[in-house]
Amino acid sequence: MTAGWPEGVARHVLERVDSTNAEAFRLAPQLSGPAWIMARRQEAGRGRRGRPWTDPPGNFAATLILRPEGGPSDAARLSFVAALALHEALTGLCGPQLNITLKWPNDVLLNGGKLSGILLESAGAGKQMSALAIGIGVNLVDAPDSASVEEQATRPVSLKGETGLLVTPEELLDALAPAFDRWWRQMRAYGFAPIRQAWLARAAKLGETIIARTGTTRTEGRFDGIDDTGALILATPKGRQAIPAAEIYFSGG
Repeated sequence: MTAGWPEGVARHVLERVDSTNAEAFRLAPQLSGPAWIMARRQEAGRGRRGRPWTDPPGNFAATLILRPEGGPSDAARLSFVAALALHEALTGLCGPQLNITLKWPNDVLLNGGKLSGILLESAGAGKQMSALAIGIGVNLVDAPDSASVEEQATRPVSLKGETGLLVTPEELLDALAPAFDRWWRQMRAYGFAPIRQAWLARAAKLGETIIARTGTTRTEGRFDGIDDTGALILATPKGRQAIPAAEIYFSGG
């Protein structure tokens, strides 16, 4: 196992899969503990709301599969753990000057563009989750064309395109796994409060006006933070609103 790899966590690096989340669920019944599954080529990756996620060779596609503790709300908070771990891994590999921020609920931005997406999926019914997959895609070498994303969406960027830096998927995996393990242990020991505080310290557009869309509902307001469930807090003319799930848009995309 790679030096510094967290104890008790399996590591699977595959040449090619349809989706690392799908592969993770296939492996889940055989696993005795958490496991990372990384693919050098992912051919049917998925983003939020079933959108396709493009993965050219050299980009990062991996999933952490684990047996969740607690209910769905506890599992949902792990997206914040994943974002913090990815922030730590990338700045550790590339230097603290890297302009990385975190966009609610589960994107990582570089120079204001979308570098990474995080997708949580569960197996099981209701509160009886048998497995939780935390899928992470990072545009290390290439990003989708801006014309391929929906209007007003955050422009896609790649690490290499924005900085000229080249990080391999294996290097990122070996930095991300221990970082996730540390943040996860902190949340299990001290609850969500320190995770919330750390996430807000890295949050994009905190204190600025943003737009939240849920279905046909559009809410505009000042981004005032997140509550102890991870819900977005917007200050609007009708008062403060907590929004548990939405698509977020910034002024100018």
